[in-house]
Amino acid sequence: MIVDNLKPPYYAVVFTTILLDDIEGYAEMAEKMDNLAKEQEGYLGVESTRSEVGITVSYWESLEAIIKWKNNIEHTEARNMGIEKWYKKYQLRICKVEREYGFEK
Repeated sequence: MIVDNLKPPYYAVVFTTILLDDIEGYAEMAEKMDNLAKEQEGYLGVESTRSEVGITVSYWESLEAIIKWKNNIEHTEARNMGIEKWYKKYQLRICKVEREYGFEK
């Protein structure tokens, strides 16, 4: 699903991962974090694909909202579990979206 109801400016957090071979429990934790993020103040939406390279882009009203999400205790525990158990590598990027456009048939 493409999030298409956002009004710039807003922020995008781009989380890119390469997983290890043993990812038992990963899908359940990813779903839990998606649901938890939706409850956070300042959350605007998410787009995600998980295959050879996982890419999740979440959208936020402000940098303050992103910091609150980063410091959420359950999110911190999930991130630490990912580092210990599931991620071979990850990269996180925070971007300010100042303009957007799209197309739909």
